[in-house]
Amino acid sequence: MAKITELSQLDMNGTYSYADYLTWRLEESVELIKGKIMAMSPAPNVKHQRIARDLLILIDRHLRGKTCEVFIAPFDVKLYDRRKSLLKDQEAFSVVQPDLCVICDPGKLTLQGCDGSPDWIIEVLSPGNSKKEARLKFDLYQENGVTEYWMVHPYEQTVYQFVLDDAGKYQLHALHAGDEIATPYLFPDLQIDLNDVFAE
Repeated sequence: MAKITELSQLDMNGTYSYADYLTWRLEESVELIKGKIMAMSPAPNVKHQRIARDLLILIDRHLRGKTCEVFIAPFDVKLYDRRKSLLKDQEAFSVVQPDLCVICDPGKLTLQGCDGSPDWIIEVLSPGNSKKEARLKFDLYQENGVTEYWMVHPYEQTVYQFVLDDAGKYQLHALHAGDEIATPYLFPDLQIDLNDVFAE
């Protein structure tokens, strides 16, 4: 079988598994959402990178010495419906690279990344990927049991904080403006000053 090094070698309407994904040697970054290839946006701009970096530093500092760890993209997260057991690579059809994710179960960490749902995912939205994050990833993270999901809008300077309810559905826990303190549901003793995060 020919080595896959370019997106043009793949059927963009086809369905692929995580096992397929692991064999590709693409220059472009892609994600799989329910078996469908999603080409990622070009390299994030400076504003996006600064926000991700500052959040990483604040969260990492807070988690030092604790069981939970924070990871930054590129970092593969293999997802499957939380009602199912661990799946073999050829049976898993979603792999994403969140901007940031916090994992509290060390057993989910593999050489490739995370095998299963992180506890907390943060996506810093860019003009080119807002629709994907807002719709596809919202549904994917919800059905896979990611407890807390933050959507960070750099240009609006807002953070939408979603938390799973008892029925496994996301509820808007809080909407934070850029001059407020945001507190993760999972880590109530962590206070994130959004003034600092959104500062130019």
